[in-house]
Amino acid sequence: MKKNMGNADRAIRLVIAAVLVGLFFTGIIEGTLGVVALVVAGIFTLTTLVGFCPLYTIFGLNSCSKS
Repeated sequence: MKKNMGNADRAIRLVIAAVLVGLFFTGIIEGTLGVVALVVAGIFTLTTLVGFCPLYTIFGLNSCSKS
């Protein structure tokens, strides 16, 4: 897999994932919406660690500065 996410994109995703997890564990988001938020946070964290987003490939996006 070739990286297609830049550092700024990765940082934003990690912050969003942390906020979603925080909202879930403080009880602000509950139930089905909470589970969906945790799944989205997990996906964001995984794509951040790997540096590759499959949706970017589908839409032809690339925020990585190296080509």
